[in-house]
Amino acid sequence: MTIAFIASEVYPYSKTGGLADIAHFLPLGIKEQNHEVVVITPYYRDIAKYHHQMTYIGRKTIYMGGIQTDVNYFSLNQDGIQIIFIQNMHYFERDRLYGFNDDAERFVCFSFAALELFTILNKKPDILHLNDWQTGMIPYLLKKHYDHIDYFKRMKTILTIHNLEYQGNFDPYVSRFFNTNFDYSYIHFERVNFLKAGIELANKITTVSPNYREEILTPQYGFTLDGALQYRKDDLIGILNGIDYHSFHPNRDKLITNYNYETYKKGKTDNKKQVYERFNLGTIYDVPFVVYIGRYANQKGLWMIKDTVEGVIANTNAMFFFLGSGDPEFSNYFKFLTDKYPNRVGNYIGYNEALAHELYAASDIFMMPSEFEPCGLGQMIAMTYGSLPIVRETGGLKDTVKPYNKFTHEGTGFSFANLSSLEFKEKLYEAISLYNQQPKTWQKLIQQAMNTDFSNQNMSKKYIELYNKILED
Repeated sequence: MTIAFIASEVYPYSKTGGLADIAHFLPLGIKEQNHEVVVITPYYRDIAKYHHQMTYIGRKTIYMGGIQTDVNYFSLNQDGIQIIFIQNMHYFERDRLYGFNDDAERFVCFSFAALELFTILNKKPDILHLNDWQTGMIPYLLKKHYDHIDYFKRMKTILTIHNLEYQGNFDPYVSRFFNTNFDYSYIHFERVNFLKAGIELANKITTVSPNYREEILTPQYGFTLDGALQYRKDDLIGILNGIDYHSFHPNRDKLITNYNYETYKKGKTDNKKQVYERFNLGTIYDVPFVVYIGRYANQKGLWMIKDTVEGVIANTNAMFFFLGSGDPEFSNYFKFLTDKYPNRVGNYIGYNEALAHELYAASDIFMMPSEFEPCGLGQMIAMTYGSLPIVRETGGLKDTVKPYNKFTHEGTGFSFANLSSLEFKEKLYEAISLYNQQPKTWQKLIQQAMNTDFSNQNMSKKYIELYNKILED
């Protein structure tokens, strides 16, 4: 079968979060299962550095709400997968991916352009795998404008919700870009909601972990769309994300000093030396190294870290490092910590893929106390690299981290239930104490964490089963 994977960002070409990683990992897994997959994504400004690798494959004129604009299609091959970039300089070649006043117009253009692409591709996809609100209008546009064409009529759609909080919620006037009469399928609380349209009209809906599937059916995590999801709950499936072990595995990662379980102690030390030297963190390597990698936002539970970390620095021997960007409240605070404790705390404000790999490899403890977390990749990568995560029991964090049991010594990390700085602090102290005082137990937890299978093969097999089921219906 042939799958068109349509996403607003794809690693390594564009990235703001986990969607980009899955848009890289899942197509690789599908291809490894001997199915054909093409990835479709916008041509953003920073993608120009790859232009010399691309082949021009065609042009289409997009009409929407009285606007006429041309898009160009360029293709390149990445690991045997065709990546097609949709170029429109006005809409996509900007200084960031999202957050503009015309985002609705931009991604309606992208959606029409993705569908128009199939009129010039020789191979017609069986499945359109859509991702998040940026592609949420495609099932609607497919139904309204392309259903009279045989090969479009046969296409099935899956919408994956990576984070329900972001819905593509716009003023009603943007409906003029759809080139249709008014329709309630995209209206939610008197506003146009791209994600709601996808939820209503896609053949199947998936989320990125089984536990998050259950959570978004409730008002607490449903962000007002729990009713629409309840209506489609028989078509709503939770499939746990996976990671690509070619990109993220301590034994083959090209960005670190490699190691495996048998050599993890030396591997951790070697990678600590590289990080410590670069950030002037001293030469003491046999103490717990605690890291945070991710967006600086309340959703990530950073307020719990902020409430806690200085006291932990004062009362333990742990070292800390913070890598990320976002809310200045947190970036300024982590810089303050670095200035106050220059030999104990490092930080890097911004996105740095190579440094992230180095920190996974160097760290002993990984902090991820999210308020909610649809899946999360960081905790899975951390465990693969022998860094034990501290997580809140929500979404995919609950699905992936088995909490440490002090009686049986089972577990792959540490977890707590409530939105509580106190509970987070207790787990942080517990992890640091265990590292310092019970090395044999710590080694057993490392073994259990590193031996857990989070490969994208598991994810891709479940998606292929779902694709086949849809095609059989």
